[in-house]
Amino acid sequence: MMHSLAEMAAIGLQPDGSVCRRGFSTEDVAGRSLLARWMNEAGLQVRIDTAGNLIGRLQGLDPDRPALMTGSHLDTVPTGGRFDGVLGVLAGLEVCRSLQDNSIRLQHDLELIAFADEESTMVGCKGMAGTASCDPKAYATSNREPIEDNLARIGGHWPSLVSARRADDACAAFLELHVEQGGVLEQRGDAIGVVEGVVGQRRFSIQVDGQPNHAGTTPMKLRQDALVAASRIVLAVETMARQHPGDPVATVGRLEVWPNAANVVPGSVALTVDLRDVNSVVLDQLVAELMQQVERIGAETGCPIQLEPQFEVEPTAAADGVMAAIVSAAEDLGLSHSHLPSRASHDAQEIGRRWPMGMIFVPSRGGLSHSSKEFTSDEHCWAGAAVLLGTLQRLDRELS
Repeated sequence: MMHSLAEMAAIGLQPDGSVCRRGFSTEDVAGRSLLARWMNEAGLQVRIDTAGNLIGRLQGLDPDRPALMTGSHLDTVPTGGRFDGVLGVLAGLEVCRSLQDNSIRLQHDLELIAFADEESTMVGCKGMAGTASCDPKAYATSNREPIEDNLARIGGHWPSLVSARRADDACAAFLELHVEQGGVLEQRGDAIGVVEGVVGQRRFSIQVDGQPNHAGTTPMKLRQDALVAASRIVLAVETMARQHPGDPVATVGRLEVWPNAANVVPGSVALTVDLRDVNSVVLDQLVAELMQQVERIGAETGCPIQLEPQFEVEPTAAADGVMAAIVSAAEDLGLSHSHLPSRASHDAQEIGRRWPMGMIFVPSRGGLSHSSKEFTSDEHCWAGAAVLLGTLQRLDRELS
């Protein structure tokens, strides 16, 4: 498995050690081609669905049963690491190899999936779940080329996208192994993270309008400073997340100040607010509080403030039975484990809207990801793959 990870990382390797294998790129096509060859060599039946998902199927003893599914993605961000997404795919491949090498056949068919373009459009997982938009304008591709042309490049077929939607009885459970991309497991000293669910998101753009004026000649009491109002919003966003029961996160990630001059009172500020939690009720509470804070700050500063929703993603809970199987597999291997949410989106989020879903996290050193410094030790990769195998075997027995 580690050899496969190294060979895949060589495709799109950058001088700084990061990996650039954007969805639909030449490098993405090369990575998918290599995986397809490995799938064939491992005895899997290989196909590409109309949403561009690369699927390998290992036949079980009872093909009439719904399949167990595992996988993740091969595409990266521009300065990606060598583990994000790829570990889940190649650990799934190693599970298939190990089952074949030991002449073990599951009752269920086992499908290994490399989902298309997780980092940008998520067209692969959404297509399989049946949640993909049929409007090509809804897809902001990283290469800015039409989604129709991009899908054709990797073997998908835009006109037949709806046919990628799998039947309700196609999947018994989906399991995704992934690096944490955060520092919680490392801080706790645990080898395995049992993911409780993938957070939902609410994102807003906020426009604060004040009055630009001379920084030297405008008395403080006569100012209508848009940046002061925006700063109060930033602090309010942080405070409401810290003080809310539970563990939500809230971020102001972008500020654009106009005219952005050292000697001018700021006249307007555009900013973004990103809210995330595994509980949709908590998200609704945060949104309501944000609106109250914006109204209050606008009144107190005399700055008109407009708040516009950008997008909304509902959280997806992991299935209790899948989480229990992950815990049992970790305990059988003597691996320390704890529960935590996934605060980043993953393919499992969309698949889990239709079928029982679970995710296994392994530690990321320093909590770093989407970077050349992304690192997970060989031992933690092996542990994650072993838990993946054990969990799939447990689900195979329990769902029979």
